[in-house]
Amino acid sequence: MSFLPHLESVVNQVEGALACSVMGFDGIAVETHQKPDAGDLELATAWVEYANVLGQLKSAAEMLKTGTVSEVSVNTERVLTLMRMVSPEYFLVLALKANGNYGKGRYVLRITAPKVRAEL
Repeated sequence: MSFLPHLESVVNQVEGALACSVMGFDGIAVETHQKPDAGDLELATAWVEYANVLGQLKSAAEMLKTGTVSEVSVNTERVLTLMRMVSPEYFLVLALKANGNYGKGRYVLRITAPKVRAEL
C-alpha cells in the first residue's frame, strides 16, 4: 500500500501544484508528497483544519439529505486547496499556487481518487 507514486503523479501533472496528500478525517496525513518550492507555507497545519471543515460539510450534507460530498475547495490569496473524497474515511488534498491550474487539479484528483481507493 504505497500512495506516494499517485501523489507524485498528481503534483507533477498539475501546473502550480505544491503538495498532495492522502488524509483521514482525524487530520493525520497517511502519505504526502511536497515540492521543495512550497516555501514557508504551513500546509500540514492548514490541512488539519480543512479536514475538520470537510468533516462538518460531510455531516451537514448527510443531515440535509443532499447526497455525499465529493469535492470541496478553499481558495485563499496564496493557495488554492482542493479536497476530493476517496472513501468515507479518507480524502485527497492538493495545494496549488494561487495562479495554479485549478481545472487540471480537479480533473487529476478525480481520476486519481479511484486508484488510491483501490490501495486502501
